[in-house]
Amino acid sequence: MVFTRRNLLTAGAVTIGSSILTSTPATAADGDYGSGVLGPWENSSKAISTLTQIRPVLDTDGLFMFGDSISVQDGYSLALLLRDRTGDQIAVHNWSGRPTKPAVDALAQWADAYGLPGRILMATGSNDIFNPPVFAAQIDRTMSIAGPNRTVFWVNVQVARTRETAAVQLADQRNSAWINLQLADAQRRHPRLRIVRWAEFLAAYPWRLGAEAYLRDGVHTTVPLGQNARNELIVRAIESA
Repeated sequence: MVFTRRNLLTAGAVTIGSSILTSTPATAADGDYGSGVLGPWENSSKAISTLTQIRPVLDTDGLFMFGDSISVQDGYSLALLLRDRTGDQIAVHNWSGRPTKPAVDALAQWADAYGLPGRILMATGSNDIFNPPVFAAQIDRTMSIAGPNRTVFWVNVQVARTRETAAVQLADQRNSAWINLQLADAQRRHPRLRIVRWAEFLAAYPWRLGAEAYLRDGVHTTVPLGQNARNELIVRAIESA
């Protein structure tokens, strides 16, 4: 499949009533991009590796991972799958509710404090639907921190929160596509950037988005089906790099 702007925009599309498609969602002029405003996240759940866990990752040139609530939930299972398939160890800095900028701040802090392994996994972007225009600069910043000789894997996003109104779900979807287009554009600038195409996987068959098959709330993976599918995509990307 050739990934064009058109099928990136439709990737992960949610089935919404036709009356909603003609409505006018909130825009930046209304104070947001239709998805609302990101609330405080600093006191949310997190999973951060200790120095004792980080050292063997650096010694064996494993991976550093920076993610959000999906990764807080799925990170341990990913670590087990990665160990069994590739033998790699992974150190994580996952924080629920966190948008990409503070995740990249954490990457910079670890780079200064510990140095970096040859591969970085970024599983962040879902919380940037509330302010999509800032995302591209954080991709470029990540690649600058990683440097020209490291590979960065980045999981793209699919958000359409089923607990919200249909208008908000539509805005979530549009903003997810905006995030994913910025990733696709960045890949043209950065040859060491690899996109893990979670949104395209979900969009390939409509039933994957329906009836909470892979996403329990329009964002977070179901366990085990969604979790296993997303982790499998990540590991395959790492294996093929």
